[in-house]
Amino acid sequence: MRVVFTKGPGTSYDIAVHRETGAALAPRNGPGGHPYLPHDLVHFLVEAEAGIKLGVYGRLAAGDNGLFWPADPAERAKAARRRKSKRVQSSPQAKADMARSEELAGIAVPVWEVRHGHARELPAYVTAGPSVVDRIVSRFDEYADRWHTLPVGGSLTLTW
Repeated sequence: MRVVFTKGPGTSYDIAVHRETGAALAPRNGPGGHPYLPHDLVHFLVEAEAGIKLGVYGRLAAGDNGLFWPADPAERAKAARRRKSKRVQSSPQAKADMARSEELAGIAVPVWEVRHGHARELPAYVTAGPSVVDRIVSRFDEYADRWHTLPVGGSLTLTW
C-alpha cells in the first residue's frame, strides 16, 4: 500500500491511500497542526517502527476503510449503510494496537520536539519511554525536515 501525504498551506495536508485490498479510497484532509510532523505521518511512522499490525495503516492495508470513504459513490453508499446498520466491533487486539499507536505518538512527538529545540521540556505525562520511542524519534528525524521544507503541493510517498 502506498500512502501519499501532500502539503497544503500552513500546517494543512491531504492524505491519499492507494491499496490493493478493499475499495479505492477518496483522499481526505489531515488534521494539520504541526509544521514538521503531520498527525497521520506520525501514526504511519509509529506503527511501522513499533510493528503495530492493526493500527490505522494495518487496517487500511487489510481492506478496512478507517477514516476514509470509498472513492466510488456506489461503494460509498454501501459503506454508509453498513456503518448505520451495525457498528463494527474491533477485536481486542485491534483496540490494543490503536491504543498503543496513540500512546507512542503522544510520547514520541514531545521527545522529538525537545531534542530539536521546538519545546523546552517534556510534558509531565512523558516519563522514560520504551526503547521503541528512540527508534520512532529517529524515523521522525528522517522525515520531519523533508516535510517542513516541501512546497505547498509537494508530497511524500511512503509504502506500508
